[in-house]
Amino acid sequence: MNNRPLISLLIAAAGLAGSSQALAQNAPAAPRRWEFQVNTGVLIPTAEQRELTHRANLTAAQLSYVVRPDFAVTAIVGWARARNLGAVGEPRLDVYTYDLGAELRPTLWRNTHAVTVSPFAGIGAGGRSYRDHSPEHGSSNNLSAYLSAGGEMGWRRLRLRVELRDYLTAFSPLSGTGSNRNRNDVVAMIGLRYLKRLP
Repeated sequence: MNNRPLISLLIAAAGLAGSSQALAQNAPAAPRRWEFQVNTGVLIPTAEQRELTHRANLTAAQLSYVVRPDFAVTAIVGWARARNLGAVGEPRLDVYTYDLGAELRPTLWRNTHAVTVSPFAGIGAGGRSYRDHSPEHGSSNNLSAYLSAGGEMGWRRLRLRVELRDYLTAFSPLSGTGSNRNRNDVVAMIGLRYLKRLP
């Protein structure tokens, strides 16, 4: 198995986390805080991954620790409801995603505390698990890494977050036979949260 693309992305994740921390040290001081929201979205397989599953609805719980206004550490646990296209009868296939990453969050525009627009870019790594509900197949646990981009729009205490993630996964076949291969998919998510107080 050629894991070079995945290893390169993992190295880039570590590098961005380090450079993000350096940038955060020069950012204006602000109270550190936690953010939590539940996102809905879709998992879109690309290239060879489309042979395993079709587009699937996704639900994800996201927890972020905002170190500075322009830097956050983000963890996510997601569940997509798919179908195994490679098995007879196309049985249900649960796809679980769990990862940790770093985000750069510059604030481009702020109108006092009423309206804010903040794009972000991130990188991270974690795992991806597939669980087939047919008796002929089992589960597959794999390493994964991602790049992300999106934006958060705020109005008073409401925050609407839109995010697009490009995942690279070292996929191992559910049948237990065959070689492992790098697979790619895209995750699009949207979430809404309410602030208890303005930052």
